[in-house]
Amino acid sequence: MQSEAADVDAYLDEVPADRRAALTALRDLCIDVLDGYEESMDYGMPSYRRPGEKIEVAFASQARHVSVYVMRTEVLDRFRGQLSTNHVGKGCIRYGSPEQLDFDVLGDLLSVSATATGPIC
Repeated sequence: MQSEAADVDAYLDEVPADRRAALTALRDLCIDVLDGYEESMDYGMPSYRRPGEKIEVAFASQARHVSVYVMRTEVLDRFRGQLSTNHVGKGCIRYGSPEQLDFDVLGDLLSVSATATGPIC
């Protein structure tokens, strides 16, 4: 869902109730792992970036899935094998339901992304 929410709290208030807990947990994970990153609303979804840099991570509740965007291709490529049950594109992981979010893998992926210096796609 592309939101016009002013901040992430307002975005989460708009998310359907059956997804809110999972997306709140995902937000908490991003805040915990992406230490020093700025949280903002960009392109209608929660986004995370190093100060003064481009967006590196974002997530969204879509009509039929939950999307997690990882904008460093080499990081996403490193985890493709662990994400094989989900649809994985160039910079996006699509989970068919909130219950499919694997917070252990996502935590590892975010940790690697937080230390990566390669190009952002």
